[in-house]
This record gives sequence, structure tokens and C-alpha cells, in this order.
Amino acid sequence: MQTVVSTRPAPLLPPHGPGTPALSVVDMHTGGEPLRIVLAGCPEVVGSTLLAKRRFMRQHLDHVRRRLMFEPRGHRDMYGAVLVRSELPDAHLGVLFLHNEGYSSMCGHAVLALGRFALDFGLVPAPSAGAREARVNIHCPCGLVAAFVECEGGRSRGPVRFHSVPAFALATDLPVDIPGHEKLVVDIAYGGAFYAFVSAEKLGLDVGSAKTRDLVDAATAVTKAVTAQFKITHPDSEDLGFLYGTILTDGKDPYSEEPTINICVFADEQVDRSPTGSGVTARIALQYHKGLLELNQTRAFKSSTTGSVFTGKAVREAKCGDFNAVIVEVSGRAHYTGTASFIVEDDDPLKDGFLLK
Repeated sequence: MQTVVSTRPAPLLPPHGPGTPALSVVDMHTGGEPLRIVLAGCPEVVGSTLLAKRRFMRQHLDHVRRRLMFEPRGHRDMYGAVLVRSELPDAHLGVLFLHNEGYSSMCGHAVLALGRFALDFGLVPAPSAGAREARVNIHCPCGLVAAFVECEGGRSRGPVRFHSVPAFALATDLPVDIPGHEKLVVDIAYGGAFYAFVSAEKLGLDVGSAKTRDLVDAATAVTKAVTAQFKITHPDSEDLGFLYGTILTDGKDPYSEEPTINICVFADEQVDRSPTGSGVTARIALQYHKGLLELNQTRAFKSSTTGSVFTGKAVREAKCGDFNAVIVEVSGRAHYTGTASFIVEDDDPLKDGFLLK
């Protein structure tokens, strides 16, 4: 049987009218957690500050988020980034983070991936000849984050690290009533976003071997209970004062050279495949606050879903309002997975996407 090979180049998009919306993206992942970066097709995001742009996109351009994150173009656990201009003079770029429920204030796995992307796509000045690392200043909704990208010949190689905004413990040993469980004690910490932390064992689960669905249900119950029973505020901005999710851990908080395992469930029961960069940041701040970790003492954090590993360490002390805080360095590896282009036909009843419950 003959093999018929077409000599015609494959079209980037199927035939469509000039007014049909089209979106182009680059897809990456960090530790298994996806990142869909919008290259073209997003309307202008208006606002004098990054947080104002975040509010504008939520109010006026949320259909873009749904089209990129939801089925049929995405899935329940897709994560995205829209690049925007920053008002900060030291920033190379600004970014809005997208997920299945809305817009987060920080995303560590995305920062690691965006560091590579910014260098490879020319969004930052080319590093000098022989440079082994390039700095990328990324303005996130929580503030300015510095990424350091390992490079060779002006191109990224994969490993990236970042320095966080000031991270701090908001509340420790907080009693919370969880339906179906005895009263639990949880910690709440901030690493660019607020998380509740609790050992999965206290919920009758082994974070390393339990079914993901059981871990999601338990973490969601904690998030709902903390949100209902405890008011979260950030000293700098009301936009940052919300509980993003719950991180279930193996309870191994004292320093060890062995990786500690966790799973992060955030937004609308979305599961992070990576160890969660902003979660690692918050957990390092929490451990430092409790005296379990010293400055520049590196810990490894392992995802219970994929086994991928980030490392983290508190590099210096800082302040956030009246809170004692630390700047945390998180390291991981980001990878490209491909590019894609989408069209949005006006007569498609599912053009704005859907999620299965």
C-alpha cells in the first residue's frame, strides 16, 4: 500500500471569517503543572496598575479566560497567563494568572516557566556573552518577583529560580470546625497567595498514597471551613486578602534532607500537579516562623500527584506591614510542550467553554 504524503503546508488555523476571534498560545509545564501563555488574540487589558488590570479582565474579559481554560480547548486543571504592561519601572513584564475559577495573585510554577519564556522570546535584554544566568523581573499581582534563568548561548536551559515577595505566617494553630471531623488546628501563611496548611493525617489520609479525589474533598472542606470562620486580610491590598486554597502535607515540618510531600487544592477544586511554588514559599515562611528552618537552609518539596520536586529556602528577613516576613527562593525546572492556535466561531454554543462537575 502506498503512503500518500501531502506537500501542502498545514494551515495554522482552519478556514474562518476575518471577524472570527483567534487566540495563539505557547504551552509549558513546570513539574507537571500546565501553563498556557497567551501570545496573541487577547483584547487590550485596561488599567493604570496591574491590580486594576486584573479587576478589568475579571469584569470585562472573563470570556477569554473561559475560552482558554475550560473545555473543549482546556480542562478543569488548566492554568494560564496573560502578559500585560507593568507600571513598575523595574519590571520586564506584567502578568495576570488564570485558572478555573478566576484570577490568582501569585503562581510560582508559572513564574518559573515565564522566566524561560521571557528570555527565549526576547522579552528581556539578551544576556551578555558567556552569561550563565539571566534575570527576569516579573510583576505579579502580589508584587515584583525576580526570576533567575539558567542559560547558555543566550537561551534558557530549563532550571529556574525565583525570589518571592515578602512571605509570612498569618495565623498558627488556628482551631477550625470541619464538617465530618473533629475540630482541627490549621496554619495560614502567605507566599504571594494565602494558603491553609494541615497534615493530611489529621483528616485520616496519607498524602502520599491516598486517592486524589479523597485528598481534593478533604482539602476543599478545609478551605470552605477556614473561609467561613476566619477573615483573611493582607496589610497592603484588599485585592490580596483571600484564601486561595489548602495544602495537605505529610506533617514533616521540622528540617530534614528528605523531601516533604504535599498536595495543593486551590480555586474550584483545582489540583496543582507541581509542589506549588507559592505554596512552597508560604510553607518555608511558616517553618521559619516556627523556628524549624534557618536562613539559607534548603528543603525539598515533593508533589504527591507527580513526584516532581521544587526546592526552597528563606534567603533573608523582610517585613510585610507589621508582619515579620522572609524572602524565599524557590527552584524548579520548566519545560515547553508546544504551541496552539484556536478560533471561536460565533455560532458555537460552547464557544465560551464548559466544565464538567
